[in-house]
Parts: sequence; C-alpha cells; structure tokens
Amino acid sequence: MGTIDVHTHYVPSAWPDLSTRAGPGTWPSLRVDSEREAMIMLGDAEFRRIGADCWDAAARVADMDAEGVELQVVSPTPVFFAYDKSGDEAAKVARIFNDLALEICEPARDRLLPFAQVPLQDPDAACAEVDRAVASGHVGVEIGNHVGDRDLDHEGIVTFLQHCAGRGIPVFVHPWDMAGSPRLDRWMARWLTGMPAETHLSIIAMVLGGVFDRVPDSLRIAFAHGGGSFAFWLGRFENAWHRRPDLIGVSERPPSEYLDRFSVDSVVFDPAALRLLVETLGADRVMVGSDYPYPLGERPVGAVVDRADFLSDADRAAIRHGNARRFLGV
Repeated sequence: MGTIDVHTHYVPSAWPDLSTRAGPGTWPSLRVDSEREAMIMLGDAEFRRIGADCWDAAARVADMDAEGVELQVVSPTPVFFAYDKSGDEAAKVARIFNDLALEICEPARDRLLPFAQVPLQDPDAACAEVDRAVASGHVGVEIGNHVGDRDLDHEGIVTFLQHCAGRGIPVFVHPWDMAGSPRLDRWMARWLTGMPAETHLSIIAMVLGGVFDRVPDSLRIAFAHGGGSFAFWLGRFENAWHRRPDLIGVSERPPSEYLDRFSVDSVVFDPAALRLLVETLGADRVMVGSDYPYPLGERPVGAVVDRADFLSDADRAAIRHGNARRFLGV
C-alpha cells in the first residue's frame, strides 16, 4: 500500500468576485500571471505565490506517483476561511470553495480526497455546510485552530465537534491567523514560531477546556505540524496540572491521559522530533503529512519517516497509511 498524505492544500485557478457574491469588504482574489503561476492577493497586497499544482489534478497525481503517495487529503488554504466575516458571508464563501474543491479533485477522485471548510463562527451554519459538503463528496473537514479570541473549547465550536463526532466526520485542525509584531514579522517568524505555538495552545484548550471530557471518543481529530510544540512541553503541562490544581487542574484527568484522543501529522522534518512524537503519542497516533504543495512542506513526502531508523516495519506502515485509513474511514 502506498502512502496516504493527510496534509495538503488546494487553491482554485479562479473563483467569483467574493465582494459581489458574499458581501463588501477585503477578500482574497487571484492574480493570474501565466498558465502555471498565480498570486493570491488580499486586497491590493500580495499574499502568496502559487503554481498549477494547487489546482491541477494531473500535476498533483504526477507528483504523488513520483513519491509513492497513494491518496492525498486535499484541504483548503486557511486564508479562505473568512472567520473574520459574518457567519452568513463565511457560509457563502465556504459553499463556493467547497464546490470548487470537488471540481479540482474530480479528475482523480480515486486519489484525491477533498476536505471541506465551514463558517466556524456560526455553529448552526457550520453543521449545515459540513453535512452538505459530505453529502456532495467531501471526506472530512479542515478547521482553523481558533476564531478570533475563541479557541476550540468555545461552546459553539464544541457543538460543531460534537456534530462531527456524531456523524463520523474526521476533523483536521490547521493553525492560522498568527499574531504579528515587529519581532514576528521578520524571517517568516510567524510561521516558524507562531504556527507551532498556536497548535500547542489549541491542544491545551481541548484538554483544559474540557472538550475531550464532553465530546465522544468517536471524534476523529488530528492536528497539523506534529501538534506544534505540544509533545516537547507535555512534561511542563503535566507538572503544572499537578502543582497548580487551583488554576490548571480543571480537566477530569491529567493531560497525559488524553493522548489517545487525537492524532498529529508527521511534518516535523527531523527524525529526532518524530521519535519524540512516537514516544509521546504512540506510533498509532502519527500520520504522514507534507503540507504539499507549499515551499515549507516536506519533499519527498514521508522523507522523515524513511530516515527514522528507530521505527519498526509495523510502525512505519501504520504511520505511512494504516493510521490514516482509520482516521479517514477508508
């Protein structure tokens, strides 16, 4: 069996004017520079240069074949979440991009598995859109790790997670909207430090906010980028839970007893970091991810797993495809 890559992104080659379809304001648009290159724009500002591998199924499949990837989960690029807009506006945007994702994946529907986006700021609309998307062909849903100041333990987001658990819809959590400052706006520091911190914070919210105590064990949820810095600082988290129960000990159990409730991808690049993930969470809680096709992703896909000589053949098979099949329900 080939590798299953649970962390990739898409961008359509075109989409309607969102200020007309969703509402007035600053929206992402696409400046097409050639048949194979484009620039995502936020208003008049350049956001990210992309290539045809963001929208061309044939290009994606060619790369997958070259790197032994059998299936690829194709998720939204977080800049399109529209969590800063009204729920109605974000719902319109989600519908547009979810339908475009199906079009992108259709030429290789046996290889490309689309994940939807939802208007997470509006729980009722989010539940309705994920149901519509799954009925239309989506396999799961990607959500951002927060909506403004609302983390994953916010009542509305918990309602959405309970909805997904009840319907067997896998949830992939991706960090986004990292805080900026003069210190963080250099050297891509928001991506190098902010993304791991955001993911770490959201796993803490799932534990201390009581989400894992309130959501059924059937919830299949995974966090991008190896869970951020969570595995490295689990000992500090555990120590604080026991030593400051007046502030930290609000979950039913210590943090270490929730490690079997979530999974992470393998986008950590270094075998030493992968070893820490496997030793902390277990080999059954790590899945190959690449962040394809973006420059900070891993190429070839699964290279860190290949270099991890501490893995048994069974562990390597689980991380490459077995765990993902369970997560995705395929």
